[in-house]
Amino acid sequence: MDTTMIILVLLIATALAFDFTNGFHDTGNAMATSIATNALKPKTAVILAGLLNLVGAFLSVEVAVTVTTSVLKIQDGKTGSLVSGIDPSTGLTIIFSGLVGGILWNLLTWLFGIPSSSSHALFGGLIGAGLAALGMAGVNWSGVFGKVILPALAAPFIAGLVAACGTWLVYRLTRNVVKKRREDGFRWGQIATASLVALSHGTNDAQKTMGVIALALITTGHLTGNVKEDGLPFWVIASCALAIGLGTYIGGWRVIRTLGKGLVEIESPQGLAAEASSAAIILSSSAAGMALSTTHVATGSILGSGVGKPGAQVRWAVAGRMAAAWLITLPCAALVGALSFWLSNVVKSMSGSDLAGDGLIFVILVGLSGFMYWRAQQQKVDSKNVNADWDDATNSVVPVDERKAKSDRPTASV
Repeated sequence: MDTTMIILVLLIATALAFDFTNGFHDTGNAMATSIATNALKPKTAVILAGLLNLVGAFLSVEVAVTVTTSVLKIQDGKTGSLVSGIDPSTGLTIIFSGLVGGILWNLLTWLFGIPSSSSHALFGGLIGAGLAALGMAGVNWSGVFGKVILPALAAPFIAGLVAACGTWLVYRLTRNVVKKRREDGFRWGQIATASLVALSHGTNDAQKTMGVIALALITTGHLTGNVKEDGLPFWVIASCALAIGLGTYIGGWRVIRTLGKGLVEIESPQGLAAEASSAAIILSSSAAGMALSTTHVATGSILGSGVGKPGAQVRWAVAGRMAAAWLITLPCAALVGALSFWLSNVVKSMSGSDLAGDGLIFVILVGLSGFMYWRAQQQKVDSKNVNADWDDATNSVVPVDERKAKSDRPTASV
């Protein structure tokens, strides 16, 4: 096996790892409200979400086409081949570095329980690496603006408006219904709407990794033709579907807790309205090939459900922290992507080996990922404490009891 093939295999494995982190980072988009209202038990919710994400990944390739053509200028839109002047080694390193930026930002925001966009982390990483390698001409700015930035700005507000109107209407229509009966009835409805969100998440987010792998295969000449017309190899679709399904099953409990408990104290009618709003918008964007942030949509819907319910308390401090993370996601991931490309390129020049450069950033990725996972285990959030009361004093995603348990543990004497 030559060096290019080894790097390609390593890149595909890294892309699937990103897909996995995308799954557990975004589980809350579909299931946070159902878990918070006890419509579904936590473990049942993530199993259902994992299965539906897997199924949804097989439903279309429109978003995958967007990733291959609308972010980087690596593929010729007419012929489907590699753009003249880009060699396979450079192309693979650009994609590899972009994935490093996406994964590290996903894990960092998961550690702090911030529902940031996995999509924007990936696109930011790719854009940063593309700029470092090819300059401004290496990025498809019209595609980025039309398919990524514009939907990112509009989606949360549209989702919030739809959810607010839906929530107000639901409470208005059921104002004479006994509260317990209303809650029980809407919990059943939530199972259907949460399932639809999980299915729509698979149709949108799994395809982003499919597009990245397709771009890598185009770079090495293993995939030719037009992805939209010819489709993708079955193994690409199946592996991405399985990766995002497994990631969703693992459950990103820290993010689920923020969405389910940190923004609004959700009741079942709010949960149904929020989930219905999210599903409608995500499915529409997937059909249009827009690489939408499902996190932005779900968060906007949950906030809208709080605004639409008379007397509901919205924790705007938590929402503000999330909005700040949204604003810096793309540039921060871009910076990591650019630094990764630069580091790989320097090592390649010094060693004369493409594998040495890409191998080093892979090792750094594994090391930093392992550290963040270890750090999260020190104050663990899981299915047992995900619904614990929110601490308004600190707005910490870690439940009070867990933080106290950590501080009370004896330390070893020196």
